[in-house]
Amino acid sequence: MNPTDKENKIKSVNGGVCAALGFYAGGIYCGIRKNRTKKDLALVYSDTPAHAAAVYTRNLVKGAPLLVSKEHIDGGDISAIICNSGNANTCNANGKEVAEQTCKLLADALGISEKAVVVASTGVIGQPLDITPIAKGIPALVSELSRDGFAAAQAIMTTDTMEKQVAVEFEIGGKTCRLGGMAKGSGMIHPDMATMLVFLTTDVCISPAMLKKALKTDVDSTFNMLSVDGDTSTNDMAVLLANGKAGNAEITEENDDFAVFMCALNTVNVALSRMIAGDGEGATKLLECETTGAKDLATAKTAAKSVVCSSLFKAAMFGADANWGRVLCALGYSGADLDISKIDVTFRSDAGEIVVCKQGFGVDFSEEKAKEILSRNEITVLVNLNDGAYSATAWGCDLTYDYVRINGDYRT
Repeated sequence: MNPTDKENKIKSVNGGVCAALGFYAGGIYCGIRKNRTKKDLALVYSDTPAHAAAVYTRNLVKGAPLLVSKEHIDGGDISAIICNSGNANTCNANGKEVAEQTCKLLADALGISEKAVVVASTGVIGQPLDITPIAKGIPALVSELSRDGFAAAQAIMTTDTMEKQVAVEFEIGGKTCRLGGMAKGSGMIHPDMATMLVFLTTDVCISPAMLKKALKTDVDSTFNMLSVDGDTSTNDMAVLLANGKAGNAEITEENDDFAVFMCALNTVNVALSRMIAGDGEGATKLLECETTGAKDLATAKTAAKSVVCSSLFKAAMFGADANWGRVLCALGYSGADLDISKIDVTFRSDAGEIVVCKQGFGVDFSEEKAKEILSRNEITVLVNLNDGAYSATAWGCDLTYDYVRINGDYRT
């Protein structure tokens, strides 16, 4: 099966994190956040125990929920994910105890084992998390469970300006399958595993080993190619649940079925990555860097991510300034093995495209046309290294005045 065949089998559907059979979600305001108009407690539930895979931040400072969730996921199947916003439950002396209490309270309400619960938190670091509003809110949260994931996607937001959900449908072994997810992430995004928080669900029947392989492999080309501000969070986590309710023959090896599943997973994760980058704190533009012609995949990835991480480049894009020298500058210090004298750079948007650099040197171009292209809300930087056959894509956003404003008073 060639890549095009796999892609043609994937179609977008509604439902987000609840698109797959057997998954339900809910979101409420329980009292963690000061703003009563914003939901702050979310739940995702599978009515059949699901195999689980996860990746976690490599920041040495880790939120207590990550430690508890890893223990539970390593221990077996998972039935529920509970997540609060407004408080990261990180660097708290009793943080792990609060996370474990949260799992126990939810397990009792759902009639499941506390070891079958994944717990997550997002928000301010270093503030004690009171279990009281969570305990009081869980009954209402469970009663809100439905096949609509919108409230749950809202409840995990912090500085996000919109909820982020995606779902796709595809066939494996003649069975209709679905994979969907929701994410939050707007600032403190420079992942070394995934993004701020991502919860993925599927009804595909797949072994735990292959599920872990799929998630780890795809994260390296999606969420790990995303940056908003260069800060790696303490609470980054991506979780993928598979409950097998689609009824396909279990995927236990790398075959055509696994290839279709990987294509579906990548479609969802790319979409979520783009949503997160485009919704970066204070952002006005989604930036995408496509590198082609690299001598190997590592070079392509390093080069692409260096460009979207450059503060000077991000600022230039905010001002619609075709300062292509900042692209070359970022490539030059990236550490990638490349030959500057071979590099071509093109800016593209829905207003057209314009070549600004050939073989490492500037070329004559219309500044007016370039400004028109860079004034759109989605911009692609095409970097051809002209040195091989490998390519990669990275995502980021522009750097604006509002980023400083948002983070200057984040706690208040």
